[in-house]
Amino acid sequence: MAHSVSTAIAMERVEFLFQDRVTDDSSILTLRNWVCEPLLRWQAGRVLPGLFEKWRLSTDGLRWQFQIRPDAAFHDGTPCTSACIADFIGNILNSVDMFGMKWPYARYLDGAAIEAPADEILLVRTASPFPDLVEVFAEFHISKLDKSGLPTLGTGAWKVVEYEPRVRARLAPAFGTGKRVDFLSMRHAEDRLASLRDGIVNCAMQLEKLAVPRRRLEGFNWVESNASLSVIAFMNGRSGPFSWPEARLAANLAINRNALISEVMGGLASPATTVVSPFHVGYGEAGTESIAHDPTRARSILLESGAPTEVVLRSPEYMPERAPEVAKFIAEALAEIGFDVDVQIEPDRPEYARQLGRKDMGDLAIFDSSPRSTFRVLDDKISSETASVWWQGVHDPRANDLFNSARRTLDPGKRAQAYGKCLAHLSRHPHWLYLYYPKVCMAHATELKRLSLDHSGTLHVS
Repeated sequence: MAHSVSTAIAMERVEFLFQDRVTDDSSILTLRNWVCEPLLRWQAGRVLPGLFEKWRLSTDGLRWQFQIRPDAAFHDGTPCTSACIADFIGNILNSVDMFGMKWPYARYLDGAAIEAPADEILLVRTASPFPDLVEVFAEFHISKLDKSGLPTLGTGAWKVVEYEPRVRARLAPAFGTGKRVDFLSMRHAEDRLASLRDGIVNCAMQLEKLAVPRRRLEGFNWVESNASLSVIAFMNGRSGPFSWPEARLAANLAINRNALISEVMGGLASPATTVVSPFHVGYGEAGTESIAHDPTRARSILLESGAPTEVVLRSPEYMPERAPEVAKFIAEALAEIGFDVDVQIEPDRPEYARQLGRKDMGDLAIFDSSPRSTFRVLDDKISSETASVWWQGVHDPRANDLFNSARRTLDPGKRAQAYGKCLAHLSRHPHWLYLYYPKVCMAHATELKRLSLDHSGTLHVS
């Protein structure tokens, strides 16, 4: 990278969000990771040092101590202290997501005390044990407002030297010298691909969003990474056919996931087996396999259950990509085993998310699950005791018990095993229609080296 004359990277969005906005958008996360360090780094289910170089949890599970790395400073030279971080966390606890919906962080830290006893030490005291806090902190990237009031000042390896929101950002090494990197906003994947081919940019991201899927690009390096995202269809557990557990199982047996991935996704996915991806804590311990495609058994289970068979299947136009085509595939598969499916497409994606938050979801609703924390997925979407905004009404006392046992287990190895038991149960007793884990893709000029994508689609340079 340092030897290239110049580097230009095309991605979907170029934007630095304000401090109280948390996001899973891979474009924004790329900029944040280059400029603004996360409190801790997440890597395939492991939590690694970030702005916090060390941390420890008390034996009773109620007191966390985090130590900031030495000489941490924002790019304007001001120190990044524990007081800065405490204020930052306080803002996030009242934050909203990209659709204006409130994030659950305040619930996680309800009753917690966040203290800054020394510039380099942050203490968090919780009302009950919260060993998964480190995974949540891996989602927080510390930033500061610059002179123009924009959140472009971080403590990371790169600094912002020019920025036109939603158009372009120029970054330079924060320490020492080196070539600058331009990030250019191009909304459509086809435009990003064309700009790469025409030599306007050296790297094009989010190419998994091309209208016609591809797996290679002649003359360029093609990079794919298995994502930690899960594409699923929520099932309405309050009323209708999927308030029957037998109907939920039958629907899962009806889906030929390999065919879905081949015919709709162009091979850019792998079959889902439970509520989280292979990169989540507990997945390996669960030992799950994709639910076998067995329409004969599905038809028999559905008939014997006595569940109603009329299904309203709702889908957005995008997020996940190719959602209408996925909906069509699901509808045909469910019709084969005896369901009568009415597909409804919602063109307004933010409104679609709000509708699902209000439980206006029909019987099935295509969606994605992006948190990289197993705790977050189970707390936000599975636990009927929490009954959070994304929980869709399935009551499963066994899942609740397994989740509660895992979330209170302090030892990381034992906690992974406990989460594995919960994930295995959810594979056998599905709450959702499990579909696939998508791949994320980019392409770059062959002279560029040391570029990689992590499992959230974030671009890294070593």
